[in-house]
Amino acid sequence: MAADPRTRGGRRTAGWWRRKSLRFRLTAVASAVLALALVVSAYVMVGVLGQALITTIDDAIYQRARDTVSLADAGRLPDELTTSDGTLLQVIDGRGRITHATTGTDRLVPLLSASERASAITKGRARFVNGEPYGIPHLLRVRVLSADRGQSVISARSFREVETSLSTAGHVLVVGTPLLLVLLAGASWVIIGRTLRPIAALRRGADEITDTARSRRLPVPEARDEVHSLATTLNDMLTRLEQADARQRSLVSDAAHELRSPLASIRLQLEVALGHPEGQDWRETAEGVLEDTMRLSRLAEDLLALARLDERGGPARREPVELEQLIQQTVERYGEAVTVRLPAPAGDSPTRAAVVTGDALDLGRVLVNLVDNALRYTSAPVVVELRVEGADAVLTVTDDGPGVPEPDRERVFDRFTRLDSARSRDEGGSGLGLAIVRETVNAHGGAVHLEDASPGLRAVVRLPLS
Repeated sequence: MAADPRTRGGRRTAGWWRRKSLRFRLTAVASAVLALALVVSAYVMVGVLGQALITTIDDAIYQRARDTVSLADAGRLPDELTTSDGTLLQVIDGRGRITHATTGTDRLVPLLSASERASAITKGRARFVNGEPYGIPHLLRVRVLSADRGQSVISARSFREVETSLSTAGHVLVVGTPLLLVLLAGASWVIIGRTLRPIAALRRGADEITDTARSRRLPVPEARDEVHSLATTLNDMLTRLEQADARQRSLVSDAAHELRSPLASIRLQLEVALGHPEGQDWRETAEGVLEDTMRLSRLAEDLLALARLDERGGPARREPVELEQLIQQTVERYGEAVTVRLPAPAGDSPTRAAVVTGDALDLGRVLVNLVDNALRYTSAPVVVELRVEGADAVLTVTDDGPGVPEPDRERVFDRFTRLDSARSRDEGGSGLGLAIVRETVNAHGGAVHLEDASPGLRAVVRLPLS
């Protein structure tokens, strides 16, 4: 079925509008709003001006009529009525005859008939009257007041001055409004262009940032406006991306270095075995290759865990995790090498359950890494303790080993960090265990640090309770 031509036309118009520059669209919208505002303002101004002039005429003819009524009531009307502002006056007696009138005013035919005079007196406001039947070639504004002895006074004034004033104002607005609109549109074009100039500078700065110039930053305007905030935010983003890129490159470099050692060991063992097969203990060779293969497998698992943490930025699942149950299930594999201390009930009321929101597998890996790390250096059983402090669950893993010097307690959480490189390699450590612990705990909204256990070392993990 063919599309509606009006729909196609509307799409073409919308596409044309979207293809225009932001400066053009902002100027066009601002000009349209200004045009509408100017037209409405002109219409309102002409209306207000006309109403003000009409009110002025009505006040003038009312005042003339009021003065004439006062003279008629006092019997002091002159034979010839005169006015200095061109107001026309007719005094009509009870029989409908014109007794007094201003010069140039018809003395035979009243401007309003008897019924019209009665209606005008009742309504108490001025009205328009066509002056052509009375030899006056323009519109009149007429007001009627009643006097004593059945008399009535008609006061009228030409509306020509008002029409001329309104016509002049209209001509001025017809010519001046487009000129003013063009002037305002031009000013808008210049102002919007200067406003968008910092954005153009941001674009040029972004074009200059390449793979070989990642450390460059976007220009930040001096004005503390939205563009300044945008530039600052983008520069912060570039800093984070640069740091992430540096971490990624460092991780790749360190991973390649770590992989080189077991691969070289496997190659050497196999080359020796193949070069001297008659004197080779193949079982010993297989055990050595298996040990290096297990090191490679653990390193690959740790790298994969870190990659997943970096990619997700948070737990894979968000579900309630009971830490007491998780600890008991995790430490079962260690037997008597690990001692568990859980919160005891206080009196008849149980303590608050240590339930956090997160991924049970990731939190279990945190505990395994901490316990494995402690078992490498301890001679007594490792103590795993859980307690609730305020809004946090506190998990500690304590050993009686040599500990870690205080200046190095933050550095050990960096990737591929070993304080005793040879010993860690011999025991299968990759230098990623504590890095995985910190990344996982941070992803769950918690924190981890090391402290002195006198003797030994204590790892303290804080997780927010659900």
